Amino acid sequence: MTEAGAQPGSSGEHGPRPDGAALPAAKSTRPLRMGDALVESGVISRDQLEKALSQQKATGRMLGETLVEQGYISNAVLVRTLAEVLGIKGCVLRHGLIDPALMKIIGEEEATRLKVIPMFRVHDTLTVAMAEPQSLPTIDRLRELTELKIRPVLALQPNIEEYIKKYSGERVDIDEFLTSLAESDVEVVERETVDEGPSTDLDKMVAGSPIVNLVNVAFVTAVRDRASDIHIEPDRKGTRIRYRKDGVLRDLMKPPPGMHASIVARVKVIGKMDIAEKRLPQEGRVRIVAEGRDIDLRVSSMPTLLGEKIVVRVLDKRNLKIRMEDLGFRPEALATFQEVLKSPHGLVLVTGPTGSGKTTTLYSGIDLLRSPEVNILTVEDPVEYQLDLVNQIQVQESIGLTFARVLRSVLRQDPDIIMVGEIRDQDTARVAVQAALTGHLVLATLHTNDAPGAVARLTDMGIEPYLLASALNGVVAQRLARTICPSCATKYYPTEAALEDAGLRKEVGRAFRKGAGCRQCHDSGFKGRLGIYEVMAVSPELRRLIHQNAPTHELRAKLNGTGFLSLREEGVLLALEGKTSLEEVLRVTRNEEEETELSAAAQPEAGKPHAAPAQPVVPPSTDAEGRRAA
Repeated sequence: MTEAGAQPGSSGEHGPRPDGAALPAAKSTRPLRMGDALVESGVISRDQLEKALSQQKATGRMLGETLVEQGYISNAVLVRTLAEVLGIKGCVLRHGLIDPALMKIIGEEEATRLKVIPMFRVHDTLTVAMAEPQSLPTIDRLRELTELKIRPVLALQPNIEEYIKKYSGERVDIDEFLTSLAESDVEVVERETVDEGPSTDLDKMVAGSPIVNLVNVAFVTAVRDRASDIHIEPDRKGTRIRYRKDGVLRDLMKPPPGMHASIVARVKVIGKMDIAEKRLPQEGRVRIVAEGRDIDLRVSSMPTLLGEKIVVRVLDKRNLKIRMEDLGFRPEALATFQEVLKSPHGLVLVTGPTGSGKTTTLYSGIDLLRSPEVNILTVEDPVEYQLDLVNQIQVQESIGLTFARVLRSVLRQDPDIIMVGEIRDQDTARVAVQAALTGHLVLATLHTNDAPGAVARLTDMGIEPYLLASALNGVVAQRLARTICPSCATKYYPTEAALEDAGLRKEVGRAFRKGAGCRQCHDSGFKGRLGIYEVMAVSPELRRLIHQNAPTHELRAKLNGTGFLSLREEGVLLALEGKTSLEEVLRVTRNEEEETELSAAAQPEAGKPHAAPAQPVVPPSTDAEGRRAA
């Protein structure tokens, strides 16, 4: 397709186009030219087309340019019509649709010659705005330059040239572009509002406001980079937008002053929240389509001193790993956990801080157990992901539908397996324990630092030790550690202090792995996360100690003699295997020796001396490849 093809010169009834070629039709059995398409769709009249054609013959310019100059159509209508005639997608370029960093892989000179500009990349596919999207030589040249698959999108040549100049400097100032955004910079090609259906396709939600474009870019970027949360925060200098990736917050963009209230209002509209209420916290939820996938967004607003802060939780099913083998369990810990889940009844707990992946671990247990032969019900707040063959119930405390109330009703639904999103209070704990004692398998989460600590937490909630001893089958404590980026992995030697903290005094001089930092991992050295798991199966000896209300340090002392590995020991083994760095393990796990001493000091038994401090944490011996020795 030639330049004239991008902006055709005439209709099908009024002579040939300047290049003499007819545009291919998308929805007709005969070639349909742009002029005819505009008339048939009612955008312009036949008289207006005749006048434009006369003007075109006099000036020699393209019909599309002539129609826009005479005010008969806008650039957006021109692009939409051309796209329909050609049977491809079209767009009007604007700030936020283009990733400035991608200009470097094509270069200003080549982009100008080919009349193209790269927009964004998803995995191995690069979306490129082209004046001639049907030019196979151009597409082949782009494949050669980028070594990526090319997805062509139609755009007008002047629009492409304008943005090539804007995005071809040594350093592109995004804040400057955002400052310059105005209504005239945004033209609507297609619009689909949140209220028009159950989901909103961000690829189609092209709106007439730079604020909408900015929010769309933030959402799409977070989805593309597998972020878990987006933070929109008021700042004395304007607004700061960050996202959490691999558990760490990173700056995304800093819109200039004056935009914060509009950005917050836009997100609240998407989340179906009250934009007039700025004094109280609110929660909302919406399902969007981004990158071609359904994404659930949970929106939370909070009034602060400088204005409202918004946090958006991004729930992308692509990031959900529910196969236990994919979560990071070492073989020994995985076998123990699976054995605990085989019990037909009893209580299984997953513990850890917020954001440590407890719900995902519960889902993995449900995935292992679900089948047409069993009735599984879950009680969650909120339901994060929908699972097949599982009846999922969402708590709504605003109407009195609490965990405890739902659980009592669930017991009358003939369940085999019950999952409780979180044991928060005494009522929920009591119902969960009673359900476990009456023939149901109950899976639940709890906030404790380690597995043995779950026993003290439940007894503090008022659960009698003799009931807990009978009900509890096992506890999994977990943390999430960042994994080493494979693109920049390198060897390094930890400090003696780090080795001392890890219980590896004899490993001085041993090389470990870490990431040096590269573009693929945003110079962090890490890409992705895996779990560190401490699995405590309740043995007869442990049941006896729980029945006697033994303190946590005694439970841990009993476990240490059975081959049980603490969170730090499990993490050290992962570092020895080269899956994460030693410093990352030390960051996300606590020192067991200090915990044991604190626990013994806090829970001395009357008439008995304090327990002696535990020996330093030393993981089992490993061979050269980091495997546990037999």
